[in-house]
Amino acid sequence: MMRQLAERPEDVPAVFAERFNSGDAEAVAEVYESGAVFVPEPGTGLTGQDARAANERFLGLGLPIDVRPRHVYATGDIALLIVDWTIDGTDGDGHPVHIEGTATDVARRGEDGRWRYAVDNPFGVKPQVGGRPE
Repeated sequence: MMRQLAERPEDVPAVFAERFNSGDAEAVAEVYESGAVFVPEPGTGLTGQDARAANERFLGLGLPIDVRPRHVYATGDIALLIVDWTIDGTDGDGHPVHIEGTATDVARRGEDGRWRYAVDNPFGVKPQVGGRPE
């Protein structure tokens, strides 16, 4: 049985990871509030179906994600999460895959008391050179 949505902001990354590792795109989408922004690469913020499709490309690797929350700062119904993460393994074609980042995410408590991503910026601290990703 899959974990319910987070009751505390510090649990959002673990809920996301469990759902991501299940490979269930619908379960992953539930971790985002309506109108949430997903940033699949520095400088590219997506919403709606575009955000979901970008997230599904990561899911399509068929590899697990490992998350390690570093900091969680909450006030009222909003929280900033700094999370180290890695996707590591061999894809379906036998190619090695190693993707990592330090996310700077914003979560918000909904009317149902559950926390969801409002902004999911997985490469949040990746430097940009000349306005373009390094």
